[in-house]
Amino acid sequence: MNLPTAKPTQSLSLQWLLIVPFVLQIFGAVGLVGYLSFRNGQNTVNDLANQLMEKTTDVVDEHLDHYLKIPHQVNQINADAVRLGLLDLRDRKKAGQYYWKQMQVYDFTYIGHTSGDGTGAGAARYDDKTVTINEQVSQPLKNSYTYTTDADGNRQQLLYNVDFDALNQAYHSNVVKAGKPIWSRIYTWYESTGSIPPYISASANYPLYDKDKKLIAVLFSDFHLLKLSEFLRNSNPSHTGQIFIIERNGALIANSGTEKPYRIRNHKIERINAIDSPNPLVQSAAKQLQQQFKNFQSIGEIRNLQFDLEGERHYVQVMPWKDAYGLDWLVIVAVPAREFTAEIDANTRDTILLCLASLLIATLIGYLTAAWITRPILKLSQASEAIANGQLYQQVEISYFKELGILANAFNQMAQQLRESFTALEETNVELEDRVEERTAELKNTLTELQRTQAQMLQSEKMSALGQMVAGIAHEINNPVNFIHGNLSHLQEYAEYLLKFLQLYQQHSPNPVAEIQAEAEELDLEFLQEDLVKILGSMKVGTDRIRQIVLSLRNFSRMDEAEFKDVDLHEGIESTLLILQHRLKARLERPEIEVIRDYGNLPKVECYAGPLNQVFMNILVNAIDAIEEVNAKRTDREIKDNPGRITIRTSVVDSQWVEVAIADNGPGIPEPVKQRIFDPFFTTKPVGKGTGMGMSISYQIITEKHNGKLECFSTPGKGTEFAIVIPIQQQVRSDAPLAS
Repeated sequence: MNLPTAKPTQSLSLQWLLIVPFVLQIFGAVGLVGYLSFRNGQNTVNDLANQLMEKTTDVVDEHLDHYLKIPHQVNQINADAVRLGLLDLRDRKKAGQYYWKQMQVYDFTYIGHTSGDGTGAGAARYDDKTVTINEQVSQPLKNSYTYTTDADGNRQQLLYNVDFDALNQAYHSNVVKAGKPIWSRIYTWYESTGSIPPYISASANYPLYDKDKKLIAVLFSDFHLLKLSEFLRNSNPSHTGQIFIIERNGALIANSGTEKPYRIRNHKIERINAIDSPNPLVQSAAKQLQQQFKNFQSIGEIRNLQFDLEGERHYVQVMPWKDAYGLDWLVIVAVPAREFTAEIDANTRDTILLCLASLLIATLIGYLTAAWITRPILKLSQASEAIANGQLYQQVEISYFKELGILANAFNQMAQQLRESFTALEETNVELEDRVEERTAELKNTLTELQRTQAQMLQSEKMSALGQMVAGIAHEINNPVNFIHGNLSHLQEYAEYLLKFLQLYQQHSPNPVAEIQAEAEELDLEFLQEDLVKILGSMKVGTDRIRQIVLSLRNFSRMDEAEFKDVDLHEGIESTLLILQHRLKARLERPEIEVIRDYGNLPKVECYAGPLNQVFMNILVNAIDAIEEVNAKRTDREIKDNPGRITIRTSVVDSQWVEVAIADNGPGIPEPVKQRIFDPFFTTKPVGKGTGMGMSISYQIITEKHNGKLECFSTPGKGTEFAIVIPIQQQVRSDAPLAS
């Protein structure tokens, strides 16, 4: 005899249960060691990167502090020389030679002065090799002369002369405005003729005044910023990292790469912003800083961050640097992680290989051990399955494992007891089956009758409560609507008086005062006169519509009437149609369903108005559902050629009966469904969209409460018709005629 068994929702192999924990322990231990080693390596990388960047920024900071003091110190020396009479600025020839000798000591681009009258002198090293002497005179054109020099700084050959207005240069006007030593704005220079190579410089300016605070001259010492780039290149401890300096606006000042902080475009020199640098690391680091801090102005202290470039981790440190003369720069060091991770990567590879080897060995040992242990258990399992399949005569051998031997002995005893129990159970089962069949038949009949009665009572209570609620809502709506409707006629009459008065005023006063004329144009009186009449008309139509709906609700709400009354069936049908109007009229997602009324001349019929309206409602709702179902499967063209249609026909039959036939052009009802359509709880609609009681209750209302007939006629593909036949007077008790 086969017995049902409960299958476990999830089963685990004993062999895997023995292997997996063993393997996981080995793998977990090795993996944990590898993970800790990796984490320690990462921390070491972070520490090394931070130490390297801090050391680099310290070197750059120290160099900037020292190197950028020298130009101002030179200016101070020259100012002291002027005050002591050692340097006569009016003797431009000797002054130029004096500056030439200073250029032999200091690695600057230019040292010189500009007097208050625009004249001046200086010495320059534009090509980073040859020192020339420059002189500005007061003549208006070609006033700047550049000479070659000999080994003692004496002028030799005139190289060129150009127009140069020193007094209108930014470095001159800015320092005069400041009244103290400052740095001028970083400037670039490019001569398309090639007489002077392109360069980028910073100028230290010193305003020299006499004892009366009158400007004598502006002293300046310029240095080439490419000197800073050369220093950064020599100070860069990383083979692939970058050190660069930018202004607060992001413009590059110097960098450790081979790229210059400027470019020549269309015979013009222009500076490069760090975020536009041709060096990918400089560009990415600048963009990351701008994204992190919104702008470079907000960086007020040393900050460290990390970012990924082409899948590789990079470390960045930014250090603000300022001096007493107005410089406000950012020193940025960017270092790729691979500078420090070579040994860590090798250690990680060794750890992974160790984990894989340990996992393989542990798996092999676990598999062999599990196979040795599970072999006798597998035999016991096979015997258990055989018993479960009805083969009760099973016997297992006693295992050499003590615990498994006890289990095998208990299994053999259990198998013997099962054989005996199943024999007794089969005998008892035969007896119980006979008794259960008798009780089941009785319970089935009782349950069917109980369900039918319960459904009828529930539907009756629901319809009674619905009727009371609908009647109350209709009453509450009707009062304010009647008030509005009653006052609309007075409002229309008053509006006509006002419009007539306005026309008379316009006729007798065609030229009103300007204020009235302007207000009339603003209000557009002609449009108001036309639109007011239209609005009042639409309000009257709307209130008539609401009153009609309220009347339909009141008619439909007579669900709980317990006595027969003489009722106009057409009125009940129309009330039901009005309530279902929202499903009949066209919407965006569905076309209109046409209702054709073929009403005969019916007398008032003695009936229960509420329940009868419920029957109309059930049949019409089913018709609408059927049409919507078939429309969902048709194209717009097919719907246009054969639109959804419901036909309602009423007539008097044999002078004592009335017939109400409701037909649709839906898909029709198959014969097996039609035979059960009036059965309780039978429905073809999806779960949640129908209880299966609508047509059953409708059938009882017509046949039992009204002594009539409710028949269904349907042909698949051609539609369905429900015919209701009830007596005009309930005293008529003869058989209802067949529906026509």
